[in-house]
Amino acid sequence: MQIYEELVARGLIAQVTDEDKIKEMINKGGATFYIGIDPTADSLHVGHFMQLCLIKRLQMAGNRPIILLGGGTGYVGDPSGRSDMRSMMTPETIRHNCECFQKQMERFVDFSDGKAIVLNNADWLLNLNYVDLLREVGACFSVNNMLRAECYKQRMEKGLSFLEFNYMIMQSYDFYYLFKNYDCALQFGGDDQWSNMLGGTELIRRKLGKDAYAMTITLLLNSEGKKMGKTANGTVWLNPDKTSPFEFYQYWRNTDDKDVIRFIKMLTFLPLEEIEKMSSWQGSELNTAKDILAYELTSLVHGKEEAEKARKASLSLFGGGNGDEKEVPSYLLDKKELKDNKISIVDLLALSKLASSKSEARRLLSQNGISIDGRVINDPSYTICEAELETDILIKKGKKTFLKIVLN
Repeated sequence: MQIYEELVARGLIAQVTDEDKIKEMINKGGATFYIGIDPTADSLHVGHFMQLCLIKRLQMAGNRPIILLGGGTGYVGDPSGRSDMRSMMTPETIRHNCECFQKQMERFVDFSDGKAIVLNNADWLLNLNYVDLLREVGACFSVNNMLRAECYKQRMEKGLSFLEFNYMIMQSYDFYYLFKNYDCALQFGGDDQWSNMLGGTELIRRKLGKDAYAMTITLLLNSEGKKMGKTANGTVWLNPDKTSPFEFYQYWRNTDDKDVIRFIKMLTFLPLEEIEKMSSWQGSELNTAKDILAYELTSLVHGKEEAEKARKASLSLFGGGNGDEKEVPSYLLDKKELKDNKISIVDLLALSKLASSKSEARRLLSQNGISIDGRVINDPSYTICEAELETDILIKKGKKTFLKIVLN
């Protein structure tokens, strides 16, 4: 099975401009394609995962990726999928985020010997003359057509700023620039980018009289149609300092039964024949499938060693044998934080970040959302003495968040 057919079989392709041509280009290998990522934070997150996996799959098939960091488009902000305008970042923040992204991508992409390159659209967008851009590019865009784009329709209800309105033109110019300077005739991206990508193919056609092609990949949605990548604690990051390997593992381990086989097919690199055998699994077998999903994805992002640690910690907390309590996430509590050789549960929850604030800690306690070593604690005045802490305690928040407290 060639790469295009595999992408179809895994349910990854959403829309294409010319299926036969794109299939021919990537199946033959040697095609240069690009995927753009705006530096909206200092870490990539689960929302980027599909794109990173696509880059890896296409590169393994012999194609050459250009990863385009949005150091220039980040000044504007993509309105796609937004109900409000993005917060404007400083130039320093944008540069820092781009640097963080590039380091994280090295786990997914082989940059050796020119097999892939990273570019930053700030290198050309920030130097453009506004009047020249209006004359060269602006004349190629119909405002009527732009306003019909889904990314703008959503924003029109609350007010679309002129700043955001320019985003499609900037992304289209990126494709035009890469086509001219890097012989890049393929752009791939999330399905919410379809209108922006079509803008690029049309600009190339009108300015250069040549064809370029676009393909979107399926957005990562659960069976209820909701975007993946968020938890009660916020975004699921690929940076281990922001989302630990154990938390990342547990996120996927808690996948709904209805989604697990589909996610294994879309996100892992396991052979399709092997996944097909799992498609008939039911009941407890689906728990095995969830373990496979969590382990494979944690290995991809954090490496096999961290995946194994997360798996052992999960087994220790949730049963199944072969667990290792040493791998359970822990918080080192400094003895200096104790007052009169004890600490209140409210202070401990806030210090350990199990609660974002003392008020949230009190709310969790009042809702019976906290237990210590299996015992529910709902009294905000409850205190833990030093003697108890010397043997370590295990705090559970909700059903699936655990933290071992270790006195330091």
